[in-house]
Amino acid sequence: MFNDNEELRIAADTIRQAARERIAPLAAAVDATGELDNEVLSLLWDLGLMTLVFPPEHGGAEQSRGTLLCLAVEEIARHCASSALMLIIQAVGSYPLLHGGSPELLARLLPRIVKNRELVAYLVSEPGAGSDVGALRTTAVRDGDAYVLSGTKCFSTNGPVASLYTVLARTSEKGRDGLSFFLVERDTAGLQVGKIEKKLGQRGSQTSEMYLDQVRVPVGNLLGEEDKGFRLAMMDFDMSRPAIGAQALGIAQGAFGQMVRHAKERRTFGQQLCEHQMIQQIIADSATLIEASRGLVYRAAAQYDKGVRNTKLASMGKLFASDAAMKITTDAIQVFGGYGYMQDYPVERMFRDAKLTQIFEGANQIQRLVIAREILKETA
Repeated sequence: MFNDNEELRIAADTIRQAARERIAPLAAAVDATGELDNEVLSLLWDLGLMTLVFPPEHGGAEQSRGTLLCLAVEEIARHCASSALMLIIQAVGSYPLLHGGSPELLARLLPRIVKNRELVAYLVSEPGAGSDVGALRTTAVRDGDAYVLSGTKCFSTNGPVASLYTVLARTSEKGRDGLSFFLVERDTAGLQVGKIEKKLGQRGSQTSEMYLDQVRVPVGNLLGEEDKGFRLAMMDFDMSRPAIGAQALGIAQGAFGQMVRHAKERRTFGQQLCEHQMIQQIIADSATLIEASRGLVYRAAAQYDKGVRNTKLASMGKLFASDAAMKITTDAIQVFGGYGYMQDYPVERMFRDAKLTQIFEGANQIQRLVIAREILKETA
């Protein structure tokens, strides 16, 4: 796909080889243990993938950051969705800091993140506020030269292992127009890791509740303007939703490869499984969904890189690719038959991993509302 861009082609080749040779052999163990292998995490840092969206002077790409993020996520997710998720969460969690942090805060934290290879988590969802961000109840109250944060966050990816947290909290009673982002460091008094969740899929990435009990942070840790956090979160989505689509695309591509290989090796009724027309239909439909997903995801990423509003395409890419991944992984298990239901074969893990892509960064029902809203705006 990137043959006309030498930089992207080289990056894709490098990441693809590293994922195939060094991440794929560990994927089953990562899923089984529920912890990302340190060797994998070190590899992601060594390749510069954990700071792709950072400024170039702090390890980021010179250009095409959104496309490079999607490319890296896709290639890694072909083999291990949990490992690919690390790139997404680092980018998502860092976004409010990168785009809302003061020059002083950035000068202090970015070199530290790179040098110490620190993880960043994104604390937005709450027990009563998931897709409905306006219902968020965690509060941030100004007290002299500090803000005091109190509340409970849930589904916090990297919560147990992050060093830094970008936290969305309520600074006024104005619904979604009364929210602000803050930077909270791991050792801040009152910040506590809660229950670590036992998940259906993408188990290698740890997810937990996070408690904020009278957490005091300096006024300088406000990210962006007070009461403007919702807008910052929506801008973050324009970067993250294509990346989620890329993760779904990678999972689908991995399951498709397994499906085709098995269909060519397995024999039933005296012929190769792939010679049966109904299997050929599944293969054809899956390949078509993958190519359509790739087109949407990378168009959305390209618009993001150009600074063009991509909200509609970002939601389309995330919606279409994640629905496609769920269908393709389901069909892959069907092609494998009873073997596909066993943990000895990776399609079982890919099926479980795919489901999350339909839920996080805005459930697909929300994506449909966003797409319709954008279309109605365009045709007003």
